[in-house]
Amino acid sequence: MKIGLLIVDMQNVYLNGYVEKAKIREASEYINYVSNMMRDKEQTVIHIQDMDGADEDTDPEAREIVPEIVVGPKDIRVEKLYSNGFWKTDLEQVLRDQGVGFIVVAGFSAEYCVTFTTNGALERGFQAAILQRGIISANNEAVSSTYRDRHVVSYPAIKFMLSELV
Repeated sequence: MKIGLLIVDMQNVYLNGYVEKAKIREASEYINYVSNMMRDKEQTVIHIQDMDGADEDTDPEAREIVPEIVVGPKDIRVEKLYSNGFWKTDLEQVLRDQGVGFIVVAGFSAEYCVTFTTNGALERGFQAAILQRGIISANNEAVSSTYRDRHVVSYPAIKFMLSELV
């Protein structure tokens, strides 16, 4: 069984001007650390990008992933139109094709897309947890309540799980 990291909606349009740069940098540091560990062990890293409301007039740069997030050459991108990254996308099939059984969810926004995507994973039979210190929101309380109310995994625990993979 492989581990998958889902990096949700870390896009310019949602973060720039809405979330403090320091919070973006801090969450990105944890996300990048874990994604690099995952890549080193040939695990799956997926960037989920919200395209809701995008049309030919939308600035393509606005929909791009923020520069603080490292995108590896083998990383997968999945576009979504709804808050749940699984809803009407091929995300489940991509994860199954990759042999992923455990999912770590990180990104923006704690109370919406991160939580809904985590729920979507659980509903489809995956084990899932949210990356400790790897989520952000424009609402500070939403991050705290997500950590309080959801399964959370730290990077040392992920490092141990990766070391146990055969």
